[in-house]
Amino acid sequence: QVQLVESGGGSVQPGGSLRLSCAASSYPFDTFCLGWFRQTPGKAREWVGALDTDGTIRYANSVKGRFTISKDYAKSTLYLQMNSLNPEDTATYYCAASPTATIIGGSAMKAQAYQYWGQGTQVTVS
Repeated sequence: QVQLVESGGGSVQPGGSLRLSCAASSYPFDTFCLGWFRQTPGKAREWVGALDTDGTIRYANSVKGRFTISKDYAKSTLYLQMNSLNPEDTATYYCAASPTATIIGGSAMKAQAYQYWGQGTQVTVS
């Protein structure tokens, strides 16, 4: 069982930065696709980006050039560096893991492809 715990959320002014962390109990970096999603009340969970098992990383157009996904194998932690934040980035952010999702197949961009989820961390830009 994979357990994911996000941290690093908070409040920031427009133009500011935050780094989210996602720590895993047993980190399947090399066998699981890892994703970041975000959600606001009343809306569907939105894909932010993903890191595939071959190291490929993709981002949603809305965050490309501003957000960066990285990983630290030694710490079993996935990161989401968020720069140039704007109010539209306000949401609860989730990390997720899937043994079957792939970027090349397109499934890594879909929330339903992920079996394991963190509890979420709130990001507020205002």
